[in-house]
Amino acid sequence: MAREYYSGLIEEFIDSSVESVLGALADNNQFSLELAQKNAWKEEIVLLQSVLSGYAGKIYFEYSIPRMGQRIDVLLLINGVIFVLEFKVGEHAFHQHHIDQVWDYALDLKNFHETSHNLVIAPVLIATKANDRPLNISMTPQNDNLLFPVMCNAGMVPDVIAGVLGFVEGQPIEPTDWEQGRYLPTPTIIEAAISLYQGHSVEDISRKSAEDINLGATTDSVSGVIEHARTTGQKCICFVTGVPGAGKTLVGLNIANQHMNKASELYSVFLSGNGPLVAILTEALARDRVKRSIEEGKKIKKGEAKSEVKALIQNVHHFRDDCLQSESVPPIEHVVLFDEAQRAWNLEQTSSFMRQKKGVPNFEMSEPEFLISCMDRHDDWAVIVCLVGGGQEINTGEAGISEWIESVNRSYPHWHVYISPQIHDSEYAAGEAIAMLRPHRDVTYIDDLHLAVSMRSYRAENVSALVKQILDLDVLSARQTLNSLNNKYPIVVTRCLKRAKSWLKQQARGSERYGIVVSSQASRLKPHAIDVKSPMNPVYWFLEGKDDVRSSYYLEDVATEFHIQGLELDWACVTWDGDFRYSEEDWLHFSFRGSKWQRINKPERQMYLKNAYRVLLTRARQGMVIVVPEGDPEDPTRDAAFYDDTFEYLTSVGLPTIE
Repeated sequence: MAREYYSGLIEEFIDSSVESVLGALADNNQFSLELAQKNAWKEEIVLLQSVLSGYAGKIYFEYSIPRMGQRIDVLLLINGVIFVLEFKVGEHAFHQHHIDQVWDYALDLKNFHETSHNLVIAPVLIATKANDRPLNISMTPQNDNLLFPVMCNAGMVPDVIAGVLGFVEGQPIEPTDWEQGRYLPTPTIIEAAISLYQGHSVEDISRKSAEDINLGATTDSVSGVIEHARTTGQKCICFVTGVPGAGKTLVGLNIANQHMNKASELYSVFLSGNGPLVAILTEALARDRVKRSIEEGKKIKKGEAKSEVKALIQNVHHFRDDCLQSESVPPIEHVVLFDEAQRAWNLEQTSSFMRQKKGVPNFEMSEPEFLISCMDRHDDWAVIVCLVGGGQEINTGEAGISEWIESVNRSYPHWHVYISPQIHDSEYAAGEAIAMLRPHRDVTYIDDLHLAVSMRSYRAENVSALVKQILDLDVLSARQTLNSLNNKYPIVVTRCLKRAKSWLKQQARGSERYGIVVSSQASRLKPHAIDVKSPMNPVYWFLEGKDDVRSSYYLEDVATEFHIQGLELDWACVTWDGDFRYSEEDWLHFSFRGSKWQRINKPERQMYLKNAYRVLLTRARQGMVIVVPEGDPEDPTRDAAFYDDTFEYLTSVGLPTIE
């Protein structure tokens, strides 16, 4: 299936009538064709037919970028150079969000389109009515054959094409060979959710090269369990495990979206106890739905769009409360997917909450056991899919994966269990519970239920392994892993937050998102204008643009592990406080109380703090800077001794410093 609405060799395009090209565009257009769009296409066709004479190559109109759910206006392939043309017909000015838009398209091809990796890519923003301006053609400092966006008006397009071809030496490639290149994207969870909600499949928006775990295989395995349960009238619980950033949430969203069919009374829901994630995805999908409804000529209100989204994505605590009120009545959904299932509450935490907040004095079930009981109310069939991250419990009362397994053993032996062999790994802390499953007659092990490759760091899949080795004080292994990253995924350290901010801005291109992340226990970063107690809105932080002071781009508000778990940035600044300090024997754990640091001695709380830093250090897709402050000799709460050993340890692993 063609990714573009129209394509042709340049000489064929020039010889074609405007009407025939316009007809092909109209025939392949998925939305209602507005007069403004038709006129814009006509102006683009007439302009390009007049300026491309003498060039050999191929032209593509409305070239699809599935990861972003958008289309490039025009793509030209000439002499091994890819021109990404974004037209703003009738515009007189070059707005920053339009510059970022064309840059994002070029970056998408550079990073994710196999046969575009080594070609020169020239993003060009054409505000057709703008005044003449000097041509500025230059390469970005990353030295990856990507030019800075070139800005011009309609009359300057011939000079832009000639200027770029004179400035660079492309590697000639046949259009047919270029078209055979695979598109292997790694979308952010926000981009992925939007694309899935628009109707794209997980295969459209995820990497599927031979060396990578295919998310489609995991999806198919879970879908097979669902279909088996539905046809046999069984109740099944399925555990999907994976390393940080491997795509567990993406798999969950994809399955929920696939198994939602009101006509056949099949209802599924994606549940998460991660409030920021639910709020951000709901807002992002609602905004996109409103935008698409305008394009389709069917305007809907944002509230209506949000209601549609909430049928697919909900807060697990709201789902729990609804089940609590309805008692024996089963939920409408036969399939529920619990994201970050390891974070469900244990018996003590659930009982305390029910007693204090819900007025239920004798509640004697953990959250996993109660949620299973809700789905067990169905007379026919039900499926629970638990999406499990290893080593990511970060809050008091989180039961871990073992409580789900123990609940099945204890109260629901008739439920069939599907699980990955990787659940034995120490990071999942489920060893004893797994041993209890052995006599269970209905346990099926499926390799595809484990996602072993991080999708987040598409430049280097070993970042999560490196972070684990650093946190486990495995210096030799960390050095080897760091060497494998080379220049694909830069990680640097500094003692200066201002220097780190400057580094972030230099690295990011287009709308690549960057921000500061810190531990929720990082209480002594206030002198650096970082206050973890200051309220921030994660929806604004993740979704707003560079001109909004509430966004991550402003580098003022910071996100903690609670805001950012399950989400990601392109570039992250991890600012390290004295709560987590290196020592030769092991990490030292502290909490700031009153006016001084106090040692954390409980193993459970120590694990939460270590996992908080694991979350923070695995949030960046493209690279990160770690800031370890120098301390202040006049402030006993920020003694240099709280920070120096940590900085020295990170540099001993081989992380380079920036001055």
